[in-house]
Amino acid sequence: MGTFSIWHWAIVLLLIGVPVFFAVRSAAKPSQNPESLVGFGGWLMLLAIGQTLSPLRTLADFGNSADGYQQLMTLPNGSLAVYGEVALNLAFLALQLVVLVSMLRRSRRFPQLFLCQWFAIPVVFILDTIWISSILGVPVNKVLAGDALAAPIASFVVTGIWAAYVYKSVRVRNTFTRTNVSAQIASAS
Repeated sequence: MGTFSIWHWAIVLLLIGVPVFFAVRSAAKPSQNPESLVGFGGWLMLLAIGQTLSPLRTLADFGNSADGYQQLMTLPNGSLAVYGEVALNLAFLALQLVVLVSMLRRSRRFPQLFLCQWFAIPVVFILDTIWISSILGVPVNKVLAGDALAAPIASFVVTGIWAAYVYKSVRVRNTFTRTNVSAQIASAS
């Protein structure tokens, strides 16, 4: 492991560690009136901003991968590899949009959907790696060359921290209370 790698990880841990420290510290302080913690404020506002930007980041990743996709298309089975990867990423994008809509509607299902999104990060990465490796006949260690693991690991860790917040926060518990419309109509009958 080179010096750059150690400094790189130290910076990443610092960027993640400091906000986590303050989030845990502020969550440990009991509120004078827990019922007043409702709506998109405090740490939940940061989560809402991140969740709103996450589909845009996925779309930006698509754009950044366009050159790589064009290069892969020239290889034997390259088009199949590209179509499979695009399908996986579109499925993940759809999940991000479902989570976003449930968050904006203040759905009771948001915490579970957010947790599913968190679990989907490594699942999509692993499936994509296996797909590319098997379709192109390239060893997995070649597919994972360079910094291929850095972004998914960082994304999984950061989203995991937010998942812990979602399940511990009084504000989240007070905000996401809406049941779906069909359940409300059925209970009114």
